[in-house]
Amino acid sequence: MAEKTPTLYEWAGGIEALERLTEEFYKHVRKDELLAPLFQYMTDDHPQHVAAWLAEVFGGPAVYTEQLGGFKRMIRSHRGRSIRPEQRTRWVQLMTEAADIVGLPSDPEFRSAFMSYIEWGSRRAMANSQPDAPPSRRETVPIWGWGEAPPGMP
Repeated sequence: MAEKTPTLYEWAGGIEALERLTEEFYKHVRKDELLAPLFQYMTDDHPQHVAAWLAEVFGGPAVYTEQLGGFKRMIRSHRGRSIRPEQRTRWVQLMTEAADIVGLPSDPEFRSAFMSYIEWGSRRAMANSQPDAPPSRRETVPIWGWGEAPPGMP
């Protein structure tokens, strides 16, 4: 019998690992000249909310949907922010650095899947933040998988 492939959530280390990631990430965001203005009104529990979002995206429990408003809330939180390309790029850079600092798995398979979502998600957030952004056709949180390189690939 074949073993079940773990979710990205499981491989990352669960909610504890994702909370360490978002706490580290937002610690740097608060001091970053490009990003701090976007997050100046961030609530103290924002890092935990983002960890819950990432947990659900990576195949973990649907806490973000069940307790925090789901996909529609995520879209609303980005509307009208007019994220600029250099801010998106810096967001990705700081998220990548935070992943290294907190010790998220560094194997190529995980990092490929992780970065794929970080790139895609940050580009969707930037697009949805523009004043002329059309309404999203998506209704649910995207669930991200391993893509072309599941764990254990030589």
